[in-house]
Amino acid sequence: MKKLKKLWPLFLSLTILVVLIILIANQPKTILFYGDVCPHCQNVEDYLKENPSTVKFRHLEVYRNRQNSVLMESKAKLCGLETDSVGVPFLFDGKNCLIGDTNIINWFQQQ
Repeated sequence: MKKLKKLWPLFLSLTILVVLIILIANQPKTILFYGDVCPHCQNVEDYLKENPSTVKFRHLEVYRNRQNSVLMESKAKLCGLETDSVGVPFLFDGKNCLIGDTNIINWFQQQ
């Protein structure tokens, strides 16, 4: 019985780790980065309101959220883009980066 009591923290830690792995694995790989007052971002939003996408994706605002901005820069680097030339709207689909409302709307139309 004492051995089971000693193993309890290990069991709890492993359970938490498994739950976190499942949550991370179920996160959508596609991310749409946007700015609150960006007119091009609003074009994408208007399109998506009229044409709901079957693609699961996350919306992340970058003007007021530094963590989201840093994440967008890291995704741009994965695509070989210079971070000083990256703006919003910016879409990362897990391997490709798209910048601009026209490119992103075209991407959603093809999905």
